Amino acid sequence: MGRVVEMSREEFEAAVSDGLDRVPAELTRLMDNVVVLVEDVAPTDDPDLLGLYEGVPLTERGDAWAAGSLPDRITIYRHPTLAICDSTDEVAEEVAITVVHEIAHHFGIEDDRLHELGWG
Repeated sequence: MGRVVEMSREEFEAAVSDGLDRVPAELTRLMDNVVVLVEDVAPTDDPDLLGLYEGVPLTERGDAWAAGSLPDRITIYRHPTLAICDSTDEVAEEVAITVVHEIAHHFGIEDDRLHELGWG
């Protein structure tokens, strides 16, 4: 692995936006009450984490899950992503995979199944 890819926060946010654009429209239309954020640093308990889904998956939302609930959050972490990539093209690809991975959690798809599908 080479040196860390240099990419400004704005460039990285654009890569995240491009990653979202690669998600099929029929899926993004089904996403409900989700915000996608970029943070520079992953949580201290998992510093190599590339992305995190926080919320209630659609498959687990019952009648008690009400409108007015806080949005689910998908966070993509810039520094850990840049650290594992060797080029801006690789960053774009890794971000796209991470975005899809975290959106899949919103739909209730677990890590084991994502790995089987090649989105680990």
